[in-house]
Amino acid sequence: MHSKLLAPIHSFLQCETPQVWIEKAKQPENLQLLLTDHLICELKAAQTAMWLIRKYAVDKESGAALLAWLAPFEQYIYKKTGSLAELAKANKLSKTIVAKSNSNYGQDLIDKMVLLIKEEIHHFYQVLEIMTNRNIPYNNISAGRYAKGMMKHVKTHEPETLIDKLICGAYIEARSCERFAKLAPHLDDELNKFYVSLLRSEARHYQDYLALAEQIAGKDISERVKYFGEVEAKLIASEDEDFKFHSGAPI
Repeated sequence: MHSKLLAPIHSFLQCETPQVWIEKAKQPENLQLLLTDHLICELKAAQTAMWLIRKYAVDKESGAALLAWLAPFEQYIYKKTGSLAELAKANKLSKTIVAKSNSNYGQDLIDKMVLLIKEEIHHFYQVLEIMTNRNIPYNNISAGRYAKGMMKHVKTHEPETLIDKLICGAYIEARSCERFAKLAPHLDDELNKFYVSLLRSEARHYQDYLALAEQIAGKDISERVKYFGEVEAKLIASEDEDFKFHSGAPI
């Protein structure tokens, strides 16, 4: 049904999710952990996009407005303050985002990342709503090795730093899409429909990140993309003691 949507994802990723991960993920006793990690991942995805906009693309006033936009969701995760009803009203930007006068990366980065933030925050709310309706309490959990394992390979000089981070973003979004599709058939009807509904936006997010990386590089980046694909595949295929949404093969 979604093979056309997923085909580019499967050709982009250098390995499939190990079957042992799926077997563990579909066990009912792991649902609370997966939903909690998924919730946190949605916030982290929004934070990453926001960091990119604030560092590279917008003026100081716009940066402050972006921080204020995300603050209620961060306070919920880090301080357990706020409620589902309050967060329902929070996904609104308070002002128009203005590009820095000296930004080399232009409106395209702003437009793509602002849309991504809106969608990730909406997904955050949807996951929290599902957890609330199922009486699953939110408790913070430690971060897995996945994102950090990719980011440690990012170059430390510009514009390569930005290009590498965009490539990493593409892989994270592509893997999320692949895992939603792998997991959905093993979940109850509500979660199945929810995860399938996320596929289209996650697939577009990976394409947006990759397109921005190519645009900013202004040259062929296929070797760098391949390199991070190898790093990502090793993290996914290798044994991992810490079971999370983006973890490797469970031991």
